[in-house]
Amino acid sequence: MKKNVFAAAAACILVSGVALAQQAGEGPWTLYLRAVNLHSVDQDSTGLGLGVNDKIIPDISVRYAFDQNFATELLLTVPQKHSVRSNGTKIGTLRHLPPTLLGQYHLNLNGFKPYVGAGINYTRFSSVRLPTGVSISKNSWGPAFQLGVDIPLNRNLYLNLDVKKIYLDTNVSAGGTRLGTLNVNPVLFGAGLGWRF
Repeated sequence: MKKNVFAAAAACILVSGVALAQQAGEGPWTLYLRAVNLHSVDQDSTGLGLGVNDKIIPDISVRYAFDQNFATELLLTVPQKHSVRSNGTKIGTLRHLPPTLLGQYHLNLNGFKPYVGAGINYTRFSSVRLPTGVSISKNSWGPAFQLGVDIPLNRNLYLNLDVKKIYLDTNVSAGGTRLGTLNVNPVLFGAGLGWRF
């Protein structure tokens, strides 16, 4: 149910953004729709060889430009399901929702607009299905970094390429005893379109 609501809301935002972009000139808002390859850089201190699978996920974000150089961007998606593995063997599943807020600095190089960003990620884990007695902490806070470029296709439509590094971890316990920490720390490679309005 929640996933359907998120998907419907994202579709409404996208359609509204496209309509506004077609009607208006360059304004302070940019709506992005990307496909993102999430590559997990698993580092596990539990001794169980834990990790989660890589996958391609949708990425919807909204950016507000304060001026030509400074902006802020909120990255959103729908809850993502991952397999949890121990030494390569699937032992369960979980979902995570990872909104991220970034401050950015932009340049304008003959129409090409490279940028760097830094901010904070909050991840909420849910629907955790692990072996009996094994649990993880449900919340994660960590820094996030971004490097990207907007390539103009017309007045307010851009091809966007970016890479993000997010520091994301969770404590793992068994029978109430903490075993260690699973650091997922994904790198996300994204490509998509941006509509400025």
